[in-house]
Amino acid sequence: MPKTPVPAVAGDHVDLAYSAHPKNPAVLTDVHLTVPTGEHLAVIGRSGCGKSTLLHLIGGLLAPTAGDIRVRGDADPADRLSHCALMPQGDSLLPWFSVRDNVAVPLRNHGVARRVARGRATAMLERCGLGAWATSRPSELSGGMRQRAALARALLADKPVLLADEPLGALDAITRGEIQDWLAELLAGSGATLVMVTHDVDEALLLSERVVLLADGHVVGDWPGWFSRRAGRPRTEVLADPGFAASRTEILRSLGGVAEAVA
Repeated sequence: MPKTPVPAVAGDHVDLAYSAHPKNPAVLTDVHLTVPTGEHLAVIGRSGCGKSTLLHLIGGLLAPTAGDIRVRGDADPADRLSHCALMPQGDSLLPWFSVRDNVAVPLRNHGVARRVARGRATAMLERCGLGAWATSRPSELSGGMRQRAALARALLADKPVLLADEPLGALDAITRGEIQDWLAELLAGSGATLVMVTHDVDEALLLSERVVLLADGHVVGDWPGWFSRRAGRPRTEVLADPGFAASRTEILRSLGGVAEAVA
C-alpha cells in the first residue's frame, strides 16, 4: 500500500494564546489546516484575526499553546523554520548593501562563499528583470523594484515553503498588478509551497489554488483559487471572467457576513 504523502503544512487543533488571563482571549482557536506540497494557499480575513500569527506559527517563530503544527512532518520550531522562507510586509532591504548583496543574504547566512552567493544572486536578479541594478543601493530603486528584490531574496533561499505576509500591500494598484503577474510566473515554475496572507481578494484568487477565510481565530471558509485556471491568460482577462467575478463576490459576501457578526 503506497504511503500517504506528508503535507507541506499540517495544523491540527491549533490554539495560540499570548496570555492565560481570561481578558486576553486566544488569537487562534482549534485551527485545522492542511497544505499539500506544491499548493499555493491564500489566507484572508479582517485585521487582527490572526493571519500573521498563523504564518509565524508555521514558520517556527511561535509555538502553539495547544495542538500540533508541522512543516514537512517536523513539529520542532527550529525545524519548521529551516523549511521556510519569509516574504515580509515591506521589502526590509538593508540600505548599506547593494541590491545583489541584499538578495545574497540567505546564502551568506548559510555559509555560501561570497563570490558564489553573488553569482547566484546576480542570476536571480536577471531572472527578475533587475540585473541592471545589481550593484545599486535599494534607495535607487522604485517601490516595485525593491519589492521584486525582496521576493527574489526569499526565492533564492530555496526553501520548500514560502510564507508571504502581505508582500505587496505597500504598492500602488498598478505596480501591485504588475508584480502579481511577475510573481505568478515565478511561482509556476518553482514547485514551492506558498502560504500567503493578503487583504486583497483578487490577489488571493489570482495567486492561489485555494483561499481560506480566518475569523474569530479559526478557519470559517474555503474556496478554490484561480492560479491553475489562469492557464497563461492575461490578468485583465481573468479579472473580467464571469466565473472569477462570481468567486470574488462569494468571498466578499462571506467577509461581509464576518464583519456583521463582529459588529
